[in-house]
Order: sequence, then C-alpha cells, then structure tokens
Amino acid sequence: MIEIQQKRKIYSCVICPFVIGQSVSLGEECRLNETLGLALAINLDIVYSEVLRIREIKSSAYFSKGFIERIKSVISENEIELMIVDARISPIQQRNLEKELKVKVIDRTALILEIFGERAQTREGALQVELAHLTYQRSRLVRSWTHLERQRGGAGFLGGPGETQIELDRRIIDDKIVKIKKELEKVKKTREIQRSARRKVPYPIVALVGYTNAGKSTLFNYLSQSNVMAADMLFATLDPTMRKITLPRGTEVILSDTVGFISDLPHELVMAFRATLEEVLNADIVLHIRDIANQNTLSQRDDVLNVLDNLGLKNIKYAQNYIEVLNKIDLLEENELISWKNKTLNTNNNVMVSAFNGNGCDDLLKLIEDKLTSEFIECKVSVSASDGKIASWLYDNGKVVDIEDVSDMVNYTVHLSKDNLSRLNKMAKDNNRIVIRK
Repeated sequence: MIEIQQKRKIYSCVICPFVIGQSVSLGEECRLNETLGLALAINLDIVYSEVLRIREIKSSAYFSKGFIERIKSVISENEIELMIVDARISPIQQRNLEKELKVKVIDRTALILEIFGERAQTREGALQVELAHLTYQRSRLVRSWTHLERQRGGAGFLGGPGETQIELDRRIIDDKIVKIKKELEKVKKTREIQRSARRKVPYPIVALVGYTNAGKSTLFNYLSQSNVMAADMLFATLDPTMRKITLPRGTEVILSDTVGFISDLPHELVMAFRATLEEVLNADIVLHIRDIANQNTLSQRDDVLNVLDNLGLKNIKYAQNYIEVLNKIDLLEENELISWKNKTLNTNNNVMVSAFNGNGCDDLLKLIEDKLTSEFIECKVSVSASDGKIASWLYDNGKVVDIEDVSDMVNYTVHLSKDNLSRLNKMAKDNNRIVIRK
C-alpha cells in the first residue's frame, strides 16, 4: 500500500496528460477537475495543476526531458512532495520519475486505491481494498531492489544464489493475496447465505449504481429515511448498505446502495469489489443514478455501462428491469429542465428527480413498483381455513391484496409471478382443497 501520511497536509501537484490525437471520454478541464476532486478526497494540498498535451509517451519516464526539467523548478519553488500523474504509468516510469524529481510519484490507479483504503469501513471492504492494493503493488516490484541483488542460499561455495530480494517480496505478497482471497471467500459464502435467506422471504432487490458523486447515497437516504454518509465528494460510499422500503401500493423491497464508478476505474478494483457488486448482478431492478447537471453526464453514463458490461450485465440499458434516474434537477436552469423533459417523453425507463428535495421521487417509486408487478398475474385462490401452510406460502411467494372468509374457506386475491403460479397449480393438483381462478 502506498504510504501517504495524513497527519499534515502534503503539498502536491497534479499533471493531467493528454496524448495528441488520442480520443478521451472526458474533456481536458473536466478530467483535471475530477482528478483534483480525487486528491482533495484524501486531504492533499494541491498547490499546482496542469493539463499537458504530449505527442507521445516516453517509455523511460512517460514525459519528455524538457517537461521534466521544467517541472523540477515548479516542485522546488512550491516545496512539492507528491506528484500525481493522471494516467497509468509503468513501474519503471514511476521509478525514473521519482529518481529525477526527488519526490513521490503516484498514478491515477494508486490515487483511487488510496481513497478506497481510507474510506472502507467494513471488514469485507477493507479486505477488498487490501487485495486491490497488493495486486497493484505486485506489479510495482520492478528494479526496486538494486541495492540487494541477491541473498545467499547456503554456506560456502555449495550455497546457491538463493532468492533475489524482488522474488522474496513477490512471494510474500503472493502469500498475502492467497490469504485474503480465502478470507473473502468466507465473506462471499456468508453473503450467499444472506441472499438465500432473503429469497425465502422474497423481497425484490433494487440496486443503485452510478458514477461517483451522482447522488446515490442522498437518494438512498431520502427513499429509505436513513442517514448513510452522503457528501459532495468522490467515493463517499464504499461499503454496500441495505434498507427495506415500502412502495406506494404496499410492495416491500430491499434498497441497496453500492460503490460509485469512475472513468478508467482500475481493473484491480473492479475485480476486488466483484463480490460486493454481485448485489447488482442479482438485483430485480437496477437504478442507474445520473447527475444530469454535470456537463459530462453522457460520458459518465457510458463509463458506468461499460463497468456493468464487464461485470456480466450485457446491454443492461435495454433491459426491462433497468431505470435511469436523472438526478439533480434542482440544479438545472428552466430551459435545461424543459429540454430534459422533452428528451424523456414517451419513455418508461427514465424518471427525473431531485434527491436533495425529493421532487420526482414518488414517480420513481411508482415506476419501480410498476416494473416489479408488470409480469405478475392476479388470481383468486380459495383455500381451506385450516390449511395454514398454503396461506403462509401465498404470503411468502406472492402479494396478497385482499382476503374474504366464506364458510370454512378463505378466498385470497393474490399477485403471483408466472413461476410461482405454476408451482401453485402443481400444489393444487395434489390438494383438492385449493381452487384457483384467474
């Protein structure tokens, strides 16, 4: 793990390089502002920042000699101790830059890992972040130990060359990775047991996903009347949180808040948080929260969809259970609001809301319930008054909307999925005291 002591503010600089002619998802200034936001999220003191256009990436130190000489004076004048390069730099490039500039150098991946390391609260979150750190750190063990070429493997002339220091360090990291993966496997099994328990009491899962700082936690708090940490900063939420809420017509669901995504989200983190993000894979409804007051909302949307695609949710935006929640309408000008309303006319996968003041949230809850119940079939089920087992099954596997007592029978009006209706029909064949009418 990269050590950045937070007892005092560290004077830092941010260099945001763009290769001329290379396509990018975010504009130059927006990318720089996002990286500055990441740095501020771990309390770094940014005294200098720059968007740098380069013709090519130098294999030795990423930047040209001319830029390195120029930034040396900036570092000296501002007493900078840390340089953040908003790109993915190789271990050799990092080492050569640190050697030339005499300061600590980290790339975008390392910066995001630092934030995750500071924010993870649960045991699972801490393990996942540590796994991502170790996976990243393992790739950094290149020419880092030139002062310790070899350790002798035995006495006298009979001793072999033994392990090089880099091999020893890599083996130590590999051992730690294996240990953490085993612990995460235990956590995964616990999560699966919890999911199985939820399936027995079948509350549908509604998962919130979106770009970091899109307002997921604020919306989560409004809908569930909770007080999950919600702040105007990147990656305010890392650990998944769940709450039960009741929809307008009485349907109960589990609302799940998840980690935010970001442009160029490190592969190590996507893989490390896969267990957590499985909540999204198993969700009955996926709410994609978008910050439509952000000028890069379309590119942010694409970044989120790409991550979901990598997780296994192919073409999720066309799925019946996908809803785009266009958030932060309270920050739009009147003409912008009208424009967005025109874009969302005649669509059943979009809803405009303000998580800050609650505008549109009632429409969102109604849309969620409509989607959950769209495939349900309403039927009348007559059951013997003494048959508590079937009555319990109806409550556990369907939505009972009306009950009527008639003599020794109880008539239930219930909404059932096609699968559960098939199960009930099979049960009725074996029990002539069950009568089903659609």
